Amino acid sequence: MGVILIIDDDYQIRQSFEKLLTEEGHEVLTASSGETGLSVLRSVLPDLVMLDVRLPGMSGIETFLALREIEPKLPVIIMTAFGTTETAIEATKLGAFDYVLKPFDIPDLLKLINQALEASRFMRSQVDIDILPKTASHEVIVGQSKPMQEIYKAIGRVAPTEATVLIRGESGTGKELVARAVYQHSLRVNKPFLVINCVAIPETLLESELFGYEKGAFTGAVSRRIGRIEQAHGGTIFLDEIGDMPFSIQAKILRLLQEKSIERLGGREPIPVDVRIIAATNRDLEAGLAEGRFREDLYYRLKVVTIQLPPLRERLQDIPRLTDYFLDRFAREMDIDNPGMSEESKTLLKNYHWPGNVRELANTIQKALIFSRGYPIRPEDVSQAIGESMVREQEPTVNGSIRQWAHKALMNERGEDRFDVLIDRVAEALISEALDITNGNRSRAAKLLGLSRPTLQSKIEKYRIKLETSVRNEG
Repeated sequence: MGVILIIDDDYQIRQSFEKLLTEEGHEVLTASSGETGLSVLRSVLPDLVMLDVRLPGMSGIETFLALREIEPKLPVIIMTAFGTTETAIEATKLGAFDYVLKPFDIPDLLKLINQALEASRFMRSQVDIDILPKTASHEVIVGQSKPMQEIYKAIGRVAPTEATVLIRGESGTGKELVARAVYQHSLRVNKPFLVINCVAIPETLLESELFGYEKGAFTGAVSRRIGRIEQAHGGTIFLDEIGDMPFSIQAKILRLLQEKSIERLGGREPIPVDVRIIAATNRDLEAGLAEGRFREDLYYRLKVVTIQLPPLRERLQDIPRLTDYFLDRFAREMDIDNPGMSEESKTLLKNYHWPGNVRELANTIQKALIFSRGYPIRPEDVSQAIGESMVREQEPTVNGSIRQWAHKALMNERGEDRFDVLIDRVAEALISEALDITNGNRSRAAKLLGLSRPTLQSKIEKYRIKLETSVRNEG
């Protein structure tokens, strides 16, 4: 929910907006002219402005530019009719969030308003880094473990540069918070920060959303539309879930990174754009390269600086601090006293594997708080909140076994080349197993592994694998 300022000289439109948006839970302010709107803005800073392009006195564009002077990060949606569309497009090029045509399609309008409010939150809501839970008034990246200390250092080092940043990590590890922290500590902090979730937007719409289009580019393109990348000129674009970006669009992102220009759909001229790219993914991009789902050239362009977020199970020592933070935050949001948590409950939280990472921990604490009824949260409240997830976790799985082995090996292995050493151990195990299955028949083992026989032979020699089974006639 947000505070929305409507600037329109039409009383009926102001009244309709007030009724519609109040019913949606928003607080609505209204102004009948640009001058009045600016006066309101100086006393109350809204989360979003809906601005008519045709106004008495100051024009819509003049009002928009004055709004930007006061608050550069304030999202503004321009309202226009067909006769003034070009002016609205000009405002979008100057940084307006979007424009809508009168008469309005209400579901589409509400969807756009929610997107703009989300963008407002991303740009203006501060992300703090590991402050004391009780003093937190904003969203916080929490943790004092060694892996998190490395993350804080990485944010500090990369934020003031112009480098492209790739944030990797499992779902729920906090990639979005890290992206916002990089932006908020960057030199572009007073410029736009736009988020594009590559999964949330249908593939057929993603290209036009990112790059915009010219009038007549396709059926339904009745006027030119400026894409998100062009709107973010001078600022930052956060491409979330980039590992799922369609292959055809990856080429255009590569061109943006290489040539710093884009081309609208149906356009013939490249348009220079100055944006910084921050991308995030939970996908195995290396597997994507091997399977031809992700472009190799884009992969290397993106990973100029990579920030790898650790899963929660690798920083269990941060769970008490995270627990205190979420208890304080949710109690405040629910307007109830924080009941605290018993030591047994905290131990239970530390012994769980947390496949959903920090997001799952937050959901668990919120659920336990709801059911606690005012007394300190007990182990049974935690078990109930974790529910089926904990039951599933207790069941052995192949993936779980491998991860347990990897966790133990990483904790015990030393040396700069530990990744190669551990991969070699896995490779050796796979080859030994294939030779066992085929009774030492190297040709069949090579086929089973998807390797050529010479490659298998070289790996047998590399890992010094002794063939304990008799080698059959392979001829």
